[in-house]
Amino acid sequence: MLFKKLPHNSEMLQPLLNILTEKKMKDLKNHVDAVNSIDPDNYIANINGLGVDLQGFEGSVVVFSVGTVTDGTHVPQIEESDDNSNWTNVTSADLEGVLSDLVSDNNQRVGYKGAKRYLRAVLTVSGATIGAQVAGLVLRGIPHRAPVS
Repeated sequence: MLFKKLPHNSEMLQPLLNILTEKKMKDLKNHVDAVNSIDPDNYIANINGLGVDLQGFEGSVVVFSVGTVTDGTHVPQIEESDDNSNWTNVTSADLEGVLSDLVSDNNQRVGYKGAKRYLRAVLTVSGATIGAQVAGLVLRGIPHRAPVS
C-alpha cells in the first residue's frame, strides 16, 4: 500500500533513479597488472620474452604493442610453462583471439585460458635489417588480492 500512496512522478524518487542509472567508469587500475615480457625496442632478430608469473591472478591477456614495421616478417607467439624454464607454444584452444604477422601501428591482443603458471611473449623475426618497434606485455587480471601493486 505504501507504493500506491507515492505519486508516480515524485521528485523524491529522482535521486534514487539517478544512482541506479549512473553511467560511471569503474576502477580497473587496482585490478589489472601490466608486466613487460618483451621490452619496447626495435627488433631485427628472434626474442623470447621474460616469463611472467600468473600466480595470484585468474585471468591474463597478452598484448603486442607495435610501432613501425620497416622490413622483415615479425610473427608473435605466446608460450606457457609450469616452471619458468621449459616452454611450449600455447595451443589455439587456450587462446581467446588469434595472432597474425605484425604490421605497423596495429596492436594485437589475445586472452589466455590455459592452466600454466607462467606466460611469455615470443617474437620470431625473419628477413629484417631495420626491423620493427615492438613491445610484448602480459596483463594479469582478476587478482586474488586487490589492489595490485
